[in-house]
Amino acid sequence: MPQHKSAIKRMRQNKKRRSHNRTRRSKMRTLIKKVQDTTDKKLAEEYLKDAVSLIDRLATKNIVHPNTAARKKAQLTKHVNNL
Repeated sequence: MPQHKSAIKRMRQNKKRRSHNRTRRSKMRTLIKKVQDTTDKKLAEEYLKDAVSLIDRLATKNIVHPNTAARKKAQLTKHVNNL
């Protein structure tokens, strides 16, 4: 356990951030699955729009790596285009 006041505060901040980031990453995974499980092209395009938007936001905030975000967007777009 940390002894210094600043280290104690840092632990509190990290815990809060970790929980926040886990929630957002989970939402991203849910949206990705939604797009992949859909067979209707119009519906998939709507889901894709939401998913890409969220993925971009997470990449901007360094919750996911930018290359990972680009790869996931490409995979989802390819999936929707093949429907």
